[in-house]
Amino acid sequence: MAMNRIHPLALAAVAACALAACGGSDGDTAPLNTLPAGVLAPQTIHYDGTADDLLTAGLGKAGLQSATPPAFADPLKPTAAELRRAAIYNSYRGLVDMTDGGGYGRLYGPNVTANGVVTSGDGKVAGTETLAILDDGSGRQNVTLMAQVPASLDPQNPCIITATSSGSRGVYGAISTGEWGLKRGCAVAYTDKGTGSAPHDLQNDTVPLANGMRQRADTAIFGTVPQFSDMVAFNAGLNPSELTAFNQATPHRFAFKHAHSGQNPEKDWGRHTLAAVRLALYAINQQYGELNDKGERTVRFTGANTLVIASSVSNGGGAAIAAAELDSEGLIDGVAVSEPAIELPANAGVAVQRGSARVATVGRNLIDFTTYANLYQACASLAPSLAGAPFGAAFAGLYNLPALPIAASRCTALRQEGLLSAAASTTAQQAEEALLRLRDYGWEPESLALTPSHAAFEIAPAVAVTFANALARARVSDHLCGFSFAATAADGSVTTLAPAALAGMFATGNGVPPSAGVNLVNNRAAQGPVRDFLSLAANGLPDWNLDGALCLRDLVTGSGAAAQRLQAGMRETQRSGNLQGKPAIIVHGRDDALLPVNHTSRPYYALNKKVEGAASKLSYLEVANAQHFDGFIGLPAVLPGYDSRYVPLHVYLNHALDAVYDHLKNGKPLPPSQVVRTVPRGGTAGQAPAITAANVPLPAAVPAAADRISVTGGDTVVIPD
Repeated sequence: MAMNRIHPLALAAVAACALAACGGSDGDTAPLNTLPAGVLAPQTIHYDGTADDLLTAGLGKAGLQSATPPAFADPLKPTAAELRRAAIYNSYRGLVDMTDGGGYGRLYGPNVTANGVVTSGDGKVAGTETLAILDDGSGRQNVTLMAQVPASLDPQNPCIITATSSGSRGVYGAISTGEWGLKRGCAVAYTDKGTGSAPHDLQNDTVPLANGMRQRADTAIFGTVPQFSDMVAFNAGLNPSELTAFNQATPHRFAFKHAHSGQNPEKDWGRHTLAAVRLALYAINQQYGELNDKGERTVRFTGANTLVIASSVSNGGGAAIAAAELDSEGLIDGVAVSEPAIELPANAGVAVQRGSARVATVGRNLIDFTTYANLYQACASLAPSLAGAPFGAAFAGLYNLPALPIAASRCTALRQEGLLSAAASTTAQQAEEALLRLRDYGWEPESLALTPSHAAFEIAPAVAVTFANALARARVSDHLCGFSFAATAADGSVTTLAPAALAGMFATGNGVPPSAGVNLVNNRAAQGPVRDFLSLAANGLPDWNLDGALCLRDLVTGSGAAAQRLQAGMRETQRSGNLQGKPAIIVHGRDDALLPVNHTSRPYYALNKKVEGAASKLSYLEVANAQHFDGFIGLPAVLPGYDSRYVPLHVYLNHALDAVYDHLKNGKPLPPSQVVRTVPRGGTAGQAPAITAANVPLPAAVPAAADRISVTGGDTVVIPD
């Protein structure tokens, strides 16, 4: 048990063992603290917790909440410190509801202590931050790692949590998860996991560095110190002649690391997370390791005497699970994740039952169900049954204009392709059928209310294009299925991006355009390259680029060369279900429309129980009235209805971390698997009353029979209605 490993007496015993195994010839010399394999050019900065800090970049609780983002003195040349501050500001706000009514500053936030006490303070955290690059020796991997060590870390009780980036964000992309660790005095291990928000500007051949600054691709160094020349965060890898040809054919385009690294980074998200843990151990030892007689730091802390919890949200949560499965060194003691992206094997042999009904389609990989959503969401958003859903009426007004009936044209095109029945002759009938097809493919009825808002934000096409490129290891010059990324004008045509937008994109982008002024472009549109949703088909129909959506879908279901590459990449990302007996909690919102529970957490829970049997220590908490994007709840003027319908899932990630920590430290049992019955805030959409603790009850230590989640027959997870 980790609770025993970190006892002071155990520390001494472990240290003695380490010395005997790793020391000099007499067994009395501790091993030197050296950088983990593959880690390049670390840079460590101390933050005093006043002018600047680890959690809020000096902004404090109020500064993070302010609608005014931190400014750059020179918007064309922001400094590394300015980019860091803005990245923390935007990353935190991107994942958390920042409104008072939604709970910020009362249920969670920098000013709320680890024990839940609301203070009047800023919540700033002093400590050191170490930034580095991980490479496999090829010079192409360029994964960003970071370790934050708070000044409050207790070397007698060291702990680490992971906060691998959410989505395709950069290294600060799960800072709101890191908050839990910093408050506990734990070091936090971050990685961008081979994704990132800043692109390679192919027209001007500039690339991002790990600290967000930009330089010419052929001269890029980190600052002015030669040993930092390895700190390039991403380069698309085109040689000079290829780059010239690319820019002549398709000017003003951008390459993003997740989509265009050629690395299929998802297959290594677990390894990247483990590498971040090793960097965190290195950073702790740099501060607290003993000095030998030469004044060199030695190894005092290892995975054997440091409590480590793998955590994060969304793709970062999936990375934490992958790390726990891959952990062969005993680095990770427990897992606590929220809404994880989990790729199940094709023949997992598990089933999902909700109430008395078995779910027909479960356990599909993200690229599979997202390319399916990409076909049907725009049409389904016009379903009369969704008129009262968040953004439902607004979607019809914006995407079904008489002069440009984009969504209705997608319905017509689907019917023409035989993807909707011939009997569905009206747009309303076609939209309802499209919605039904989504439900039959694994979306829960509750999650379908989010269809219009997801379609309006172009979430499915953006994710589908990014993951298809990544899984197929496509180069940016391949223009997979005719897609590219560029800034676009009001009419959708490709244009130049404002230089200031590019200079700050490390801080403002999310790595999956449309984002920060860069949009998804259909190179094959009948009117020429144009923003994807404005595409005209060859027959003149404004069908939201159905041809591109069909091409992406064929990569999942087809047998061509590109499809075979993608499907091979998909198999590389699939998880085993074996958490090696680690105590773990998965939290997921029942209403999640991005990562539906029937394709992710539900079947993974069944797979874990099937694989580990009695050794499994995994609990699954399914939260009613919770969905994927807490940040959307905090946009009542843009997305009214999110506030009245949905509770923040972030609250339950914090509960899960508390529970795993208490289990590892004190032996307290984990909460049993259950549906957590929350209470929506209600009221008028866009003006919901303030949330209270009663809206977000704690998971029950002994759940009612009607709330218990169980596995029957060794392979079927049963979820109560």
